[in-house]
Amino acid sequence: MQKIILLALTIIILNANTTTPIKNNLPRTVEPKAQAKADAQLRIQNKKIIKMVVAEIGKNLPQKIDNYTTFVSITDENLTLVSTYEINTGEKSDEKVRVEDQPRMQEFVVEGICRSSKRFLQADINITYVYKNKTTKVELFRFEVEANNCIDFWKE
Repeated sequence: MQKIILLALTIIILNANTTTPIKNNLPRTVEPKAQAKADAQLRIQNKKIIKMVVAEIGKNLPQKIDNYTTFVSITDENLTLVSTYEINTGEKSDEKVRVEDQPRMQEFVVEGICRSSKRFLQADINITYVYKNKTTKVELFRFEVEANNCIDFWKE
């Protein structure tokens, strides 16, 4: 997983050319039309980056993460990277997994995304992790992360 994240960050850096997709580092203008045009250019650049990330990571899928989880797909939805995982829930019902595992996993997953994908998030590229039952393909839970979800983690 770390290799995938490293690859994605490398792609961002290599494709930055003379500008960087990180919004916080860009000079701002007070001219609304100029700012709107600059923001539109950033969105276009970020969409290209997302498509490249999806293509590169998708080449290595499916990928076993642990004894229960497999990373099965990555897609782009506008300015959001959507990673889908399947979980082997064994004998547990979908409802039991949602009740018992979702709160614990949410804390772990959101913190992991915040720490490993800071540059994406700062560039207004959101990240969503979807977890499905491996057998039934029913969605168990979804974690949608934006930059504002990570402020506390980035203060440390």
